This record gives sequence, C-alpha cells and structure tokens, in this order.
Amino acid sequence: MSGAAAFTATEGLLVPPGQGRIMQTPAQHVTFKVTGAHSRVASTFEVVVPPGFDVGAHVHTRSEELFYVLEGELDVLAFEPRIRTHDHWQGWESASGNRVVRATPGTVIVVPPGCPHAFANPTDTPAKMFFQASPPPDHERYFEELLEILDGSGPPDHAAIQELRARYDIEQLTPLRHR
Repeated sequence: MSGAAAFTATEGLLVPPGQGRIMQTPAQHVTFKVTGAHSRVASTFEVVVPPGFDVGAHVHTRSEELFYVLEGELDVLAFEPRIRTHDHWQGWESASGNRVVRATPGTVIVVPPGCPHAFANPTDTPAKMFFQASPPPDHERYFEELLEILDGSGPPDHAAIQELRARYDIEQLTPLRHR
C-alpha cells in the first residue's frame, strides 16, 4: 500500500491523509485504507461519490457494512421495503414507515447481512464517505473488478456487473447508474 507504514504483528497500520491504494474511474474514486492483509475484521475505504452516481439497491447474505458521510450529501436506504420495485429504490418505504433519507456529514449507516441498502449522490457536487465492509477481502476484490467494468466509455455493462455481484454475495435489486 503506497504511503502506508509497514504492518507487522507488533505494530499497527498508519495510513496518512491522501494515502492508500487509489482506484479511479469516471463513476467512482476509491482509496483502499485497510485491506484483508491488515485486518481480519474489515476492509476500509474512502469513497468519493460523483454527482449522479447510484450504486443501486442491493443486499448481501454474509456481509455487514458501515457508511460514514464525510463530505457532501447522499440519499441512503437501509431497510427492507414493503414492496421492492425493480427500477428505482428512492421511493421505497419500510413496513414501519422508514423512507430514504438525505445523509449529511456525520451521518452513520450500519447495514446488517440481509438488509437491502443503497446510496446515490443526487447533488451537483461530489460526496465523500468512509466505508467499511466485513469480512475482508471480498469488497476489495469486488471494487477492483467493478472499477475495471466502469472504466470503459459509455453506459455500464449491466450483465457484467450482475455476474460480478453474484460472485461477491451481492443480489442487485435495482440498477447501478452514473452520469
């Protein structure tokens, strides 16, 4: 990991601001901060979410995730809706009345296994979030392969994304979108 101090059994890991392995496409900018090589518990990323990006609603059977909004605003979902529509998740509502919320800096979202979730940046400015996925390293590999797919010009290859997500315990409920 570029810019990070060496990691040993007797020393922790220090990743200075702006450091870590960076993966960037027109759709996302991901900085790997802590990987499975450094933690048995979780992989940690800093993610810049560009205007117009929508990860699409999805669910994991094994993974737990945590999102912390650092900058900007994101629309977020973290509940089972009464009715799953297949095109857009933004209008979903839970049986208890929960709806999609606009997350601002300082907002934390925790997603247990089996809970549908999504985030999108509906604004005209980038948003930044701290993202943690447990257990490692599935999300690391997933990000690497997803960013390769999204790096091409034109609309995303939804068939390739669907196959990728199936391999990494991700059931896609609504489409991934980006400008």
